[in-house]
Amino acid sequence: MSTPSYRELTVNGLWKNNPALVQLLGLCPLLGVSNSAVNALGLGLATMLVLTCSNIGVSVVRGVVNTAVRLPAFVMIIAALTTCIELLMQAFTYELYQILGIFIPLITTNCVILGRADGFAAKHNPLIAGFDGLVMGIGFCLVLVVLGGLRELFGTGALFANMHLLFGPVASDWQITLFSDYKGFLLAILPPGAFIVLGLLIALKNRIDQHLAERASAAQPVAPAASRRVRVTGVIE
Repeated sequence: MSTPSYRELTVNGLWKNNPALVQLLGLCPLLGVSNSAVNALGLGLATMLVLTCSNIGVSVVRGVVNTAVRLPAFVMIIAALTTCIELLMQAFTYELYQILGIFIPLITTNCVILGRADGFAAKHNPLIAGFDGLVMGIGFCLVLVVLGGLRELFGTGALFANMHLLFGPVASDWQITLFSDYKGFLLAILPPGAFIVLGLLIALKNRIDQHLAERASAAQPVAPAASRRVRVTGVIE
């Protein structure tokens, strides 16, 4: 199997093959905790760390693990890393850990992580596998943060509230209130709002891709009519 370049991995992870907008994997945490930017960022960073480290771990052991127990071994690696992240969050961001609740241990069963471990990391060296996990995790985290930020903005009229739960007292004044007398839009922070906003983000990405494809097609040079006739004549003869 040919090894993709770092540029290809970056473009795929952030845009062309984004796990949230294209593969539509890991939607349970994506929709479950994305009602605010801090929740989304906390879970996104945790998922990114597990994804990166698990890709490296799977790539390291891929040559010594029997194929009969390959998937259980991968799950054990992911579960061990998820437990480490969970303990770190309990130690340093306990309030945020309580808010995220069951979605932290559920990282173990996240389809994004297991899919990249079995589909990519098990076939490439640790360096390229770790980079793939990093960019896929960043792509997932960015979508999660954008989704959480939009829902928080539409639902409360503010952004980056309670960021101290993740970054400590230094972030206590990071909140941006855009509408001081905003009455709130409850639908945005309820589960149906997550489906609506995510659908709009997917539609926006598809529209951008379509526009870029149309521009690329229009920029291609058109062969002169005379040369086209010559080629056709040559084929007939």
